[in-house]
Amino acid sequence: MIYKIRVILDAEEDIFRDLEIEASDSLEEFHNAITQAFGFGGSEMASFYTCDEEWNQDEEIALFDMGENGSDVRLMNETSLDDVLTEQNPKLIYVYDFLSMWTFFIELADIVEKENGRSYPNLLFSFGELPDSPPEKKFESKPSVDFDDSFDSYDDFDFDENWN
Repeated sequence: MIYKIRVILDAEEDIFRDLEIEASDSLEEFHNAITQAFGFGGSEMASFYTCDEEWNQDEEIALFDMGENGSDVRLMNETSLDDVLTEQNPKLIYVYDFLSMWTFFIELADIVEKENGRSYPNLLFSFGELPDSPPEKKFESKPSVDFDDSFDSYDDFDFDENWN
């Protein structure tokens, strides 16, 4: 089976690529297709993340295991695309270059039969130009503590100062 996938840069302006790739290909092969489609060198660290319908990030699937003693991180070359991207779970998040944090939203658009004579992965459509630097991230969060409050006494808090 062939997955038709839209890869969208997390930016205010529309910048995306539509790709076709075999469902059984590894996430490493998908990573390579994305970096080529957007014109990246492909030499930076990257990870895919499973997510829910609202794009809330879940499990990381890394290009390399950076743990010192072989951690339990799932790896791209050991994970096929159809293991994590399905009709029931049609979204992934992709982050390329952890210093620059190029962030992409990935959506499964369609599943079709393989066409004879066509090579995969295949860039179907390209829209928008990649900027010279990644878009700024605007994090909006409210502090859980009102820092204008003064703490008269720490005795009311449940913590052990000799915890270690």
